[in-house]
Amino acid sequence: MSSDNYAGRLSKYPNKGVCGLPELTESKRSLENKISKMISLIKSSKHVVILTGAGVSTEAGIPDFRGPNGIWTIENKGKKKVGGKRKRTKSSSSSSFEVTGAAQAKVKEKEVKSSPKPSASFETARPTFTHRAITKLASDDIDIVKYVITQNVDGLHMRSGLPRSKHCFLHGCIFTEKCEICSKEYFRKYDIGGVSFRKTGRQCTATKREIGKASSCTDTCGGDLRDTILDWEDELPQEDWECAQDECAKSDLVLALGTSLRIEPAGSLPTLGKKFVIVNKQVTPYDTQAALIVRAPVDNVLRRVMEVLIGEEW
Repeated sequence: MSSDNYAGRLSKYPNKGVCGLPELTESKRSLENKISKMISLIKSSKHVVILTGAGVSTEAGIPDFRGPNGIWTIENKGKKKVGGKRKRTKSSSSSSFEVTGAAQAKVKEKEVKSSPKPSASFETARPTFTHRAITKLASDDIDIVKYVITQNVDGLHMRSGLPRSKHCFLHGCIFTEKCEICSKEYFRKYDIGGVSFRKTGRQCTATKREIGKASSCTDTCGGDLRDTILDWEDELPQEDWECAQDECAKSDLVLALGTSLRIEPAGSLPTLGKKFVIVNKQVTPYDTQAALIVRAPVDNVLRRVMEVLIGEEW
């Protein structure tokens, strides 16, 4: 299944946020300076949390949603063509691009035109350099990143080997189904189907001893499994959401990677930390509050970060 097919599962929803803003890129000198500052911030921090969005998976062939060639952007363009003459509305005027203040004074950013990349299905997509780097930084032997929060449903953090105990997926995962009785999760190799916590037709095979219901009983739980994908109006999973807030609140640095920070309440999570860095090619609603903004592909930034923090042959 591709990401546009996933989007097609969701119910109709008019307010998908600002879409189609231009993508920007730093000059070479500016990028080098900013990555050096980012590395310094990471080195001086004791509790680093990462929040990821669709921009960390585009190199895997999975389209984003609000970029120039994003799913919602293309959908909006199609609606405008069908509707004929364009009308200037409050929402459309708010999507105009603007760089002001310190960001404008410190760095010259240039708009880059991007063309659509071939789309990969969720099943065939493989973790990007960023996914693998995050997993390495969160490993027990490195232990630089304490927790990872993702808004993505593609399961690429799991596929990269990042333990479930060290990350949460706030909007669900198309490969994960969950028991409605004991809450045991099953990560599959295939799209389990559904949206908004529907029954998948499978049952939990965990033993009662495994889930702590009995000390020796081998009877299975047998609870119905449900999908974990959120629809627009669904509440965030309580346990994951509370964990995400707690981890950000005790962090001294949040790295917001590849996210436009436009979907709430997840978008405001970085503001709970002492400082946060944004690595994203589009402007976000929280740019003015960030300690640092890097306009570059996330993979490019993480490659340099890993060279310095871990070494070239990690």
